[in-house]
Amino acid sequence: MQNARETNSLLATLARGALIVATAAIAQSALAQAVLRVSAIPDEAPTELQRKFKPLGDYLAKETGAKVEFTSVTDYAAVVESLATRKLDMAWLGGFTFVQAKIRTNGTAIPIVQRAEDEKFISRFIVPADSTATTLADLKGKTFAFGSASSTSGHLMPRYFLIQAGINPDRDFKRVAFSGAHDATVAFVAGGKAEAGVLNASVWDKLMENKDANAAKVKVLSTTPPYYDYNWTVRGDLDPALVKKLTDAFLKLDANNPAHKEIMGLQRASKFIATKASNYDGIENAARSAGLIK
Repeated sequence: MQNARETNSLLATLARGALIVATAAIAQSALAQAVLRVSAIPDEAPTELQRKFKPLGDYLAKETGAKVEFTSVTDYAAVVESLATRKLDMAWLGGFTFVQAKIRTNGTAIPIVQRAEDEKFISRFIVPADSTATTLADLKGKTFAFGSASSTSGHLMPRYFLIQAGINPDRDFKRVAFSGAHDATVAFVAGGKAEAGVLNASVWDKLMENKDANAAKVKVLSTTPPYYDYNWTVRGDLDPALVKKLTDAFLKLDANNPAHKEIMGLQRASKFIATKASNYDGIENAARSAGLIK
């Protein structure tokens, strides 16, 4: 009888051990097969966003052990909503879109890193190459193109600085259009759809380096003061261990490392640095003063 009880006890112990091992194996397998769903605000053409992200996505997959899936979206609002409704885990946001995401998620969205360049980002006002305008004041009465209505560098901050310069876009421009993306704004001005426009300096520099045909038909009229802009943001309830792996992976990227050269070149980054929500308080204040959020 004693031997039977000992045997049953041993079997129960072995069963518990097997269950623990099986559970751990399942958890480990689930972690290995985790999918990181990523997107970005559509400030450039979808094909260009996919091209820019591919090497970075492969790197993040290797560093985190997760399967990284990039999904293009149709507009800025879709990125914010998808992050808020847990359809996305991480997104490349502009400063204004981050503020919108913070508000939409009741403050739970977490900006983890930004490029060093995003601490002092700028926008450039452009006009046709043969334009006689020499100052922003000369744009009064002309047609004007912003990028997306939710763009930090293609709308919010340029609008803010125009107002500071005594120009009310809604009153002083003959007509205001929204091109939807920075490269599209250049095409608008180059093609005569608008007599002036504004886009972020990073896209402008890339177009110039690539000898873009539309960029060759316009010129820079003025440049804004610097402001905080883009960042990588994660949803607030993402696994903290994964968030740390992502953050560490970004911070390890080095433009001087040959293995990282393509990634950093496509991201137009010298390095990534840690960031925090309070860095974008100025963006939120500008948005409220411009009446773009209540």
